[in-house]
Amino acid sequence: MNRRRVNPIWRLQFLALLMLLGLAALLGKLWLVQVAHGPEWTAKIRGSSEATVRIPSVRGEIRDRNGTTLVQNRASYEVDFYLPEMVKGFREKVGPPPLTEYRTTINGMPKDLKEPDIIKIVNTAVAPRLDDLDLARNYNAAQLQRHFRTNTEVPYTYIKDIDFETMAKFSEHDVGLPGVDITIKPVRSYIYGALAAHMLGYVGAPDDTNKEEAKKYTFYQGDAEGKSNIEKSMDEYLKGKPGVRYMRRNAKGQIEGVLREEPPQQGANVNLTIDARIQMIAEEALRSVGRGAAVVVDPNNGNILAMASVPSFDPNSFIPSIKLKDWEALRKDEADPLVNRAVSAFPPGSTFKLVTTLAGLRKGLANQHFNCGGGVSYGDHFFHCWIGEKGGSHGVIGVSDAIKVSCNSFFYQFGNAAGIEMIDETGDSLGLGKTSGIEITNESPGVLPGPDWMRIHYPRERWSQAYTANVSIGQGYDLVTPLQLAMVYATVANGGVSYYPKLVQSLTGADGKPILNEKGVPVVSSAPKVHRDLRFDLKSSQIEIARNGLLRVVNEDGGTGAKGRLSGVKVAGKTGTAQAMTDGRKDTISWFACFAPYDSPKYTIAVMVQGGEHGGSVAAPIAARILSRTLAMDEGTYTPQLAWLAPAHKANPFQMIAAVDFKDSNPKLTATDEENLDGSTNSDMAATSANPDVELEADANGKVAGQKKTVRPPPAPTPPPRKPSFFERLFGIRPKPTPPPAPSPVRRPPGRR
Repeated sequence: MNRRRVNPIWRLQFLALLMLLGLAALLGKLWLVQVAHGPEWTAKIRGSSEATVRIPSVRGEIRDRNGTTLVQNRASYEVDFYLPEMVKGFREKVGPPPLTEYRTTINGMPKDLKEPDIIKIVNTAVAPRLDDLDLARNYNAAQLQRHFRTNTEVPYTYIKDIDFETMAKFSEHDVGLPGVDITIKPVRSYIYGALAAHMLGYVGAPDDTNKEEAKKYTFYQGDAEGKSNIEKSMDEYLKGKPGVRYMRRNAKGQIEGVLREEPPQQGANVNLTIDARIQMIAEEALRSVGRGAAVVVDPNNGNILAMASVPSFDPNSFIPSIKLKDWEALRKDEADPLVNRAVSAFPPGSTFKLVTTLAGLRKGLANQHFNCGGGVSYGDHFFHCWIGEKGGSHGVIGVSDAIKVSCNSFFYQFGNAAGIEMIDETGDSLGLGKTSGIEITNESPGVLPGPDWMRIHYPRERWSQAYTANVSIGQGYDLVTPLQLAMVYATVANGGVSYYPKLVQSLTGADGKPILNEKGVPVVSSAPKVHRDLRFDLKSSQIEIARNGLLRVVNEDGGTGAKGRLSGVKVAGKTGTAQAMTDGRKDTISWFACFAPYDSPKYTIAVMVQGGEHGGSVAAPIAARILSRTLAMDEGTYTPQLAWLAPAHKANPFQMIAAVDFKDSNPKLTATDEENLDGSTNSDMAATSANPDVELEADANGKVAGQKKTVRPPPAPTPPPRKPSFFERLFGIRPKPTPPPAPSPVRRPPGRR
């Protein structure tokens, strides 16, 4: 039988082909893994050897109209606990961590769960080492446990805003504790203390962690967020962009150092219309009383130049968090230092007569005269004029004279002749009864009462001429804010244009250029915004009647605002005094609103004082002080000194104030002023506070400082005897015994060798 012989060359070729195919498959696999899917594997390897920490963003600055920085950032060093790292380190160095049991609700059903007892871990493995270095601090253990249970991805701040000495100790000694780290964070610094505190607001820790964003990082450090006023309303632009720190892990998963870092970016700078110098002038003048507010605006565009409120507070006390005792003291203070009285609503008293005047002028009553016999009767009620209570009367007078002497009887009748509908329409045109839209939180809209308002709030009541009479003189249900009143008088000052008040002038980046929206237009326009132009409703001659009446109030004998008079400057204004109920107690609200210079107004000022007996003797001198120093500043004869201000607080803020007198003011003048008027209403106080970051006091389980006791970890469990290997059994070799552990070094008292 013949067999066909196979050529050996073909065999070699076939074998070579198989080897080439195998090599090609191997190369293809290597290409697939290393090239095609290389980034995925690289990310996985890197992710297992890295830890990412979110770095909080840096907030932008807040500045005044001249570029003076009012709020900036400073570096704050803090000691943070990375709790998962701390638990891992305890497990590796000591053993299984102690557990604690707690009850929770899952899918509507109660369930008992176990978790590492982070309090015991800190107290036994961390605090003793810190205490040896005099670095231990008492803390709130309940807060730590709650943080570990609900917010474990966020580092727990153990020590906030540490001083240089503590920082030096941490830097000098190798603490050697896993999960304990010093971090530097940008925190807010309110450069001038309590200056403009009610306007600037404050920041705090976010109320809730962004869980979706937190999943992107190993550890998540949230941004500080605005809690009130400018800090809150402009938070979107101020907060900037966060950074990332990449930390190196060793083979055991412990963090050893920083690999690289992407720094955070600063947010936009907010430029206000405020002039810090005028703000300082206003705050210093207002500190002559215990409770009050002052607003200065530019009548030619509605820009707010100053907005002050007393008593006040220091927003730096909220940074990085406010202590519980300080927060409770602010909240329990009867004078309400957290209330921004500049945007709180109070009965306006006779300052409202300007609104009634404009309503009557629009109704064609410019030449109307009414008789004042000491009062007017409506229904079964006799409405007094202040002069009637003194046994006098004003006789038959017109609009300008009635404004000068603040005759109630005239305005009772003038208001009813104009009608409540015209008064309400005019008030609405001037911005009353609604919020202005400025970047201030909790602004009160005030109250502009009328028949429609009464049907909603008092459905059983029926509007009558008696209610209109009360509204006409700023009593009854009338409520206005000092800011609203300033804008009313600014409208008359400029000849009839009602502007919206403006507080934020512009937003700029680090390069000084405006922040633009997606359409390429600045986010904030610097142009003034007109609310209503009353020149379409009133002739300039009619508006001049109101202006002239205000001029006579201050500059003629018998006017109620003589103490608002200045040498060499024509000031026009109006006093007001009203009764109110504040927190259940009777209160007197005194007012003075004015503008100057008369022929070319630059400033409009509204001052309100709670507890002032009369507007002419209490509020007017404060307005005159603000106005005189501001005009002197413009002339270069007075230079306000910007300096840190302590919170304004009077020892007895509820003491009635008969008069305010500045020693270096104009010669003393005797002013006639209207008495307190019938009717009272509640004020609407605008609280500034909003969920601050409160630092809780240490509890019993968190008292670890000063113990000076090193709690040594329990001994490691003895390992079971090792079984001999196959070769050891084969040749009869016995395993080498494990040597006993070396004795621990004896601790000697300090100073001994």
